[in-house]
Amino acid sequence: QVQLVESGGGLVQAGGSLRLSCAASGRIFSSYGMGWFRQAPGKERELVSSCNWSGEITHYADSVKGRFTISRDNARNTVYLQMNSLKPEDTAVYYCAGALGRAMLPFKDDEEYHVWGQGTQVTVSS
Repeated sequence: QVQLVESGGGLVQAGGSLRLSCAASGRIFSSYGMGWFRQAPGKERELVSSCNWSGEITHYADSVKGRFTISRDNARNTVYLQMNSLKPEDTAVYYCAGALGRAMLPFKDDEEYHVWGQGTQVTVSS
């Protein structure tokens, strides 16, 4: 089983960019579909983006389409979330998560993910 550690969060002005990274320990990272979730205060956790084990197939929430890009480097055991044109409503704690399985399509249900990082805070000021 892998362990996940996120980094790259911070405070940014609206319209700015951040790149989140999630480093995984373990040797079977490429056997995991990966996802980025977020949870804002008082709101439920939501899936932001996910990719399959190869990174070739991706999924995005409607709210971030065209602004966020998920990618992964299996050689570096790392998944990324490039966030551009950030909005105040993107403010949340962002979590990366792993779902074991080389499914063709990205996992979309948070119940399918069983490995979670500790989260990184993203704050977008207006």
